[in-house]
Amino acid sequence: MLNLPLDYLYRPAQEGVQKPWLLVLMHGVGSNADDLFGLADYVPPPFHVLSLQAPNRMGPNAFAWFMFSVNADGSRHIDASQEQQSRTLIAQTVTAASAQLGVPADRVIVGGFSQGGIMSLSLLLTQPELLSGVCVWHSRLLPEVLPAQASATQLQGKHAWISHGTVDNVIPLASAHAIRAHLEDLPVQLRYQEYACQHTIHPQELRDSMQWLAEQAGT
Repeated sequence: MLNLPLDYLYRPAQEGVQKPWLLVLMHGVGSNADDLFGLADYVPPPFHVLSLQAPNRMGPNAFAWFMFSVNADGSRHIDASQEQQSRTLIAQTVTAASAQLGVPADRVIVGGFSQGGIMSLSLLLTQPELLSGVCVWHSRLLPEVLPAQASATQLQGKHAWISHGTVDNVIPLASAHAIRAHLEDLPVQLRYQEYACQHTIHPQELRDSMQWLAEQAGT
């Protein structure tokens, strides 16, 4: 068992892999670690899979990385202190898992769906030294984290998979376009895709993102 600050579910990399990678996954608001752990069977064999559970309880088996409210104009107001606390715990968890599994930061991918994707992006932009890249589905960029963004030099050579649904009914497609525009101004190797779906991972989206992971691991 791994000794980590956050609750988690874990699937080891395939036995015999010489240089394993680590994929850290984070669920959306109101869900739990079981959610994205369901993707483990699709993740390429060189990856350890770690599905984290957010620290803020909303109800039975329902957790959030941070609470938020939606304003009348559709904009969101987040609990910034909760986001910062969660991001600190995520960073500590990624660091501890890397050390305990013997996987260096340049073989770590952090990803997530919706609010979990928000946290992945925020970690990449503020602490890029902890990871190689992010795999983000149906998410948005937090303006609150941009004052803490790392320098372009620190982000050089990082990788990002960003995908979204063209008819996403929870996070508008414009949010994905904003992520794309922001990352295109940085020295990040970006793969951006759209799929004809709502706020759910399209089957082709899953296949394509898993292929992207395999490419990262050189398989």
